[in-house]
Amino acid sequence: FGRIIRDLNARGGTDAYELRVANALWGQQDFAFLDAFARLVETEYGGHIRNVDFVAAAEKARGTINTWVEEQTNGKIKDLISQGAIGPMTRLVLTNAIYFKGNWARQFDEDRTQDAPFTLLDASKVQVPMMNQKARFGYAEADGLQVLQLPYVGDELSMVILLPRATDGIGQLEQQLTAGNLARWLDDLREREVFVSIPKFKTTSKFSLESVLRSMGMGQAFTGAADFSGMTGRRDLFISAVIHQAYVDVNEEGTEAAAATGVVMKLTSAMPDRTPVFQADHPFLFMIRDNASGSILFFGRVSDPRPQD
Repeated sequence: FGRIIRDLNARGGTDAYELRVANALWGQQDFAFLDAFARLVETEYGGHIRNVDFVAAAEKARGTINTWVEEQTNGKIKDLISQGAIGPMTRLVLTNAIYFKGNWARQFDEDRTQDAPFTLLDASKVQVPMMNQKARFGYAEADGLQVLQLPYVGDELSMVILLPRATDGIGQLEQQLTAGNLARWLDDLREREVFVSIPKFKTTSKFSLESVLRSMGMGQAFTGAADFSGMTGRRDLFISAVIHQAYVDVNEEGTEAAAATGVVMKLTSAMPDRTPVFQADHPFLFMIRDNASGSILFFGRVSDPRPQD
């Protein structure tokens, strides 16, 4: 993981695209963390434990953390840690931030963008600006869906869109989305001429990951029975919150995206010959991935491309 972060940051400073991945840990200034843990964080994750005072100045600490996240994401992620999320019992906050901005290798002509209907989850239709072009892209068909790969300048990163054939097929697609299926779909991609029509969209989302992590078997980590003794030498920490926030903007030129995750820890106290048409006029999944390592930097769902208030 550390090697991937270092590699992404090294390549992200080129003229082709901008990519930053940053990690930081914010620890209570008088709380003892193991030296081995601090070294592991630095060598494997490129992060450092930064001292703040949750006990006497929780709001000031929150402001410091949020400012760091905002700077790392070029101002796109604001107030990751909400008021009241940390307090005098907080001992450690882990933050991860990623920012990406890149232009399409084959940009869309703004003159060809036109309003067209997009079918929402409730089967109603709304008018949204759809970007259109015919060009050679990575394309595959499988399991009732179409897969399209749109490269960014430099061909090191790309956006992959998973589009169900059925306008109401997003739920079934999400059920099919396993590591094995995704690997197979990506392996089936072949470059060919495709008619592409995808919506412009800009989305910001923020949500708690606790229920997701609990469903993955991490329930104990959120209770007093948690064992994070590898951090402190004692079993006195548990996770009280995991917050994720993301921003993605897709237009004719390319994509700007940012995401941040915060973990708050507290003391224990309780293929045919025809030219295929890829028309993303209903809900779909998308990801931004590093082509060399296969690492997925962003993953999301577009259910309604209309601008959010």
